[in-house]
Amino acid sequence: MKWVIAIIKPFKQEEVREALSEVGVRGLTITEARGFGRQKGHTELYRGAEYQVDFIPKLKIELAVPDALLDRVVEAIRRSAATGKIGDGKIFVFDMSQAIRIRTGESGENVL
Repeated sequence: MKWVIAIIKPFKQEEVREALSEVGVRGLTITEARGFGRQKGHTELYRGAEYQVDFIPKLKIELAVPDALLDRVVEAIRRSAATGKIGDGKIFVFDMSQAIRIRTGESGENVL
């Protein structure tokens, strides 16, 4: 099993969710996040005053997937989240040693 974390632009949320549903993902968690990478923030104009925005709004998507589904999940996120511009985000993949369903006590890939 793998744990996938993707950081994407907020307006891409629905496209990514649909793409993941199409490849068979049954559940995920989305958290609003703020951060920066190579873009290092940007300046905005508000009521005539210019100010620096150091942390850009992002979405953090987290999901656990079986090994057999990993490549399709990563490609679905990459394809649906891409705009071709700086700040599109990143995908991180981690090994996951165990998953347990609290309600029933089931464990392993059956939980996913």
